[in-house]
Amino acid sequence: MSSQPYFETVKSFADVPITVNGVETLVFLEASEGLVQLFDLLGSGVFGFGVRTRYQADSSRCSTLENLVRSEVSLEDRHGTGCLIRLTRGLTFLCRALQHMQNDPSMELHVCFKRSYDEVLRHHHTFFVRSLAAVAVRAAPYRRDFYTRISQGAPREKLDAELAKWLSGLDVIVKRLKGFIEGEGYGRI
Repeated sequence: MSSQPYFETVKSFADVPITVNGVETLVFLEASEGLVQLFDLLGSGVFGFGVRTRYQADSSRCSTLENLVRSEVSLEDRHGTGCLIRLTRGLTFLCRALQHMQNDPSMELHVCFKRSYDEVLRHHHTFFVRSLAAVAVRAAPYRRDFYTRISQGAPREKLDAELAKWLSGLDVIVKRLKGFIEGEGYGRI
């Protein structure tokens, strides 16, 4: 078994450059792929990305996530913007759940995810989807099992430090994207 916590083996959101023009798209996508791998590690394929498709179609105009959204304003199909909104919601959901987990060491993971769901996603869903989400949240692994899987043999303190760094970077990015998307009228997070 590896002695590195999971968050040391993938691109950290803390390393995603944020310039005056915005969040750099390619590095953000690399960090987001680490998120997909995390869910694969836990046995759940949750996220798919359309943001990369838009970036690859016109990387010079989409060098930042904000520019990616702006580049679609005149297009009939704003698929990249819609995907970024959903991805930002998902990242915000995950960020809050893991922050709850770190802030309260006695709270089981399903409670952290339920609290985060209620804060971030619930108001976007119909009653039927909320019912499905409640079942999905209950399927979260036990806290100790989650820590075992993502620590990959490393000491708990090392994992906690890396997770805190990763979450701090992610929190900055999702707050920035939420402010941009909602502030400019592109959608709701």
